[in-house]
Amino acid sequence: MNDSAFRIRIRKNLKDIPSQDWNALVTGGQPFLRHEFLSAMEEHGCVGEHFGWIPAHVTVYERDRLVAAMPLYRKLNSYGEFVFDHAWEEAWQRAGLNYFPKLVSAVPYTPATGSRLLAIAGREHELYPLLYDSALALARELQASGVHWLFPSPREIGFLQQQQTLLRHDCQFHWRNRGYRDFDDFLARLSARKRKNIRRERRRVKEAGVSLRRLTGHTATDQDWQDFAFFYQRLFDQKWGMPTFNETFFKAVARAMPEQTLLVLADLEGECIAGALMYASDTHLYGRHWGCSVEIDSLHFEACYYQGIDYCIEKGLSVFEPGAQGEHKIARGFTPVQTISAHWIAEPGFVEPIRRFVRLEQGSVAAYMEQLNKQSPYRKDNS
Repeated sequence: MNDSAFRIRIRKNLKDIPSQDWNALVTGGQPFLRHEFLSAMEEHGCVGEHFGWIPAHVTVYERDRLVAAMPLYRKLNSYGEFVFDHAWEEAWQRAGLNYFPKLVSAVPYTPATGSRLLAIAGREHELYPLLYDSALALARELQASGVHWLFPSPREIGFLQQQQTLLRHDCQFHWRNRGYRDFDDFLARLSARKRKNIRRERRRVKEAGVSLRRLTGHTATDQDWQDFAFFYQRLFDQKWGMPTFNETFFKAVARAMPEQTLLVLADLEGECIAGALMYASDTHLYGRHWGCSVEIDSLHFEACYYQGIDYCIEKGLSVFEPGAQGEHKIARGFTPVQTISAHWIAEPGFVEPIRRFVRLEQGSVAAYMEQLNKQSPYRKDNS
């Protein structure tokens, strides 16, 4: 490989890259890696200095053709990453060093596994190293404490492991489509107690007089997005403090990716009272946001889980990732899945201590998942 044949550019704005060039590197219809999704965050104020996510995307050109890219952000905090490194930050501070800035390759606020090293198919072996080396060079230039690839794809994990990065393990809960004909077929594979509980939860929502609507980017109206944005804002005001997305972002993505957008809205007595937002790839459904103005027993489970499972069965999608954490998902048909992140540490003195830390963490996650697998909601003959 002749590196001189390639030109590296760090992009502070995705709008400087034609969407068709970036999207040509995205496989499987991954919604969060699409130019339309990432650029909408930049254009509608969801990332930037005020949130501590500052775009610094790596791009690789060969004779003016974009052949590889890495979504990358200069981080001034650890907000919205879902891979928690506060103990690392404290260690840096105790040593009198700055943990920030750091570089993070991820989709902001989105704990979904996907590509982080985007490259022309068939040329990953020559392009992955260019992306990796460029990220490290930028980290050194910025005096960043490290580079972190959050929720990369299995192929990328293999490459990153070869580079001696440190791997952290965690656990999420995903639903897998086992060729179910319909929702009742899915329920039939569960233990009797879990099946009865899900039917009771769905019945409670109906008995409360709530009706559900499933909308796409084509069918959702401006009023629907206004309602959903209100629910989203309200949830953050009540629980998490700092909403990062907004109505203009939701609408922009829905217009640009209408077939990949699923908005579930709940109505009661003619009034919209709750909503859940999901996005789909060619094979996966991803649950992202939820909010409500009226608390109804089991409505969260119906809108966020059961409607998504129904949709996956109807569309033939293989996996439903409803978001991070939540052991309560096991009783509703979701099972534990290991997730991985990769980390390059700039300060040599911290490499071995962190290596020991992640090894202990890997053991803890493995033991945790072993315990969770004993709680499988599926009948033993279908586990």
